[in-house]
Amino acid sequence: MQDRSINLDVVSPDTSAPERFDNPKAAVDRLCALYTMATDFLCKTFQTAMQQGHPGVRYRAFYPEIRITTTSFAKVDSRLSFGHVSHPGTHAATITRPDLFRAYLEQQISLLIENHGVPVEIRVSETPMPVHFAVATEPEILVPQEGAADFILRDVFDVPNLATTNDDIVNGVAQPGPDGAEPLALFTAQRVDYSLARLSHYTATDAEHFQNHVLFTNYQFYVAEFEAYARAQLADPDSGYVSFVSTGNVEITDPDAPIPAADKMPQMPTYHLTRKNGAGITLVNIGVGPSNAKTATDHIAVLRPHAWIMVGHCAGLRNSQSLGDFVLAHAYLREDGVLDDDLPVWVPIPALAEIQIALERAVAAETQLDGYDQKRVMRTGTVASVDNRNWELRDQHGPVQRLSQSRAIALDMESATIAANGFRFRVPYGTLLCVSDKPLHGELKLPGMASDFYKTQVARHLMIGIHAMEQLREMPLERIHSRKLRSFEETAFL
Repeated sequence: MQDRSINLDVVSPDTSAPERFDNPKAAVDRLCALYTMATDFLCKTFQTAMQQGHPGVRYRAFYPEIRITTTSFAKVDSRLSFGHVSHPGTHAATITRPDLFRAYLEQQISLLIENHGVPVEIRVSETPMPVHFAVATEPEILVPQEGAADFILRDVFDVPNLATTNDDIVNGVAQPGPDGAEPLALFTAQRVDYSLARLSHYTATDAEHFQNHVLFTNYQFYVAEFEAYARAQLADPDSGYVSFVSTGNVEITDPDAPIPAADKMPQMPTYHLTRKNGAGITLVNIGVGPSNAKTATDHIAVLRPHAWIMVGHCAGLRNSQSLGDFVLAHAYLREDGVLDDDLPVWVPIPALAEIQIALERAVAAETQLDGYDQKRVMRTGTVASVDNRNWELRDQHGPVQRLSQSRAIALDMESATIAANGFRFRVPYGTLLCVSDKPLHGELKLPGMASDFYKTQVARHLMIGIHAMEQLREMPLERIHSRKLRSFEETAFL
């Protein structure tokens, strides 16, 4: 079939010249205007093409962009891990969904202007916007599968291009653009759009419902407890929580409102207890395995959450541990395998003091044990994460020796992945596990034992995670986002 896209005239929406702003709100207003102009153009032309066939031209719109150019090094507060570029020059970032990210963008732009004393420039970028992402917020517009339309879609519109949708910036291998501009943010617009689409698919909830504090678990049992807690908070007019969002974007504000069962459960059921400005808590049931853990964190990272914590079950490796004891991870033995190409295993994943302290205090509040007495129910140390759920069935000599040499106290399949991806994406992370079996000591996770364990420990464990997040919510953002997570030459945006 002949490629009709060759030599076609390109039609794009009219855009004005770049504008400079020293007012963050006005800058984001302009981003919204440029983004809306591009998406409206693509939605309209796409619908027309679907009705009338190949238009004889190529339609193309572009993402908006933020740029800042500095000529000197900034004198900034050395305590800050973000809000300033690392060296003079031009730094740029393409932007998508400025409506969704308004508060974040205003904050980041404000810090740039304050720290560098120069305005930011808002302009149309040279990065085409794929039509799939342009119509994503219009549920009545569906993009047909390849071959279903009367013409080849990519002949007329730009489509997602994985060659330019990657993690080069977060992995530290990105190169300056053709004009020499260096990255201003950790993610490009296409990368963000890709993850927003994946989040909707995997969690069955829209990105706007996600809160800034994310709890991950590997068991569905936690969901019922989270919903019960959410309903209690909605019944309290002083709690600050305003709604509970369940699978399928079912949102309730009445604590007694029913939530219909989903016709089909997503791969990673997700629930949101919301507060104003996204200050609530999201619970994601990632299921079992490091692949799911990586997938979830790969996509949630673009929302720039303030913290994520794993509250799952684990195998206790020490005879002194009891079922139901807690494990606070201070280090990780990474044998999950899924991040080796992005973050080599020799990279240390440090414990973050702010998260650790919040979790320790939450354990103390829930158990009424503090200081030395807390050791009765909690151990701190290395958590090993593996990619084989039935690791107990292998020859034990090698695995047990490695676990002993690493001083590991617990083993699971997700915690190291979530922590490592938090490190990679500069999202503060932590892990508090609950011992559900001790396979090295003959206490396997059998049905009767498991049922009793779940009844007595799930609520307690979840509440510790919630209390920790509520502590972090009251902490200034500048304190939560540790400088430990930033490399030599970082993007200015958080």
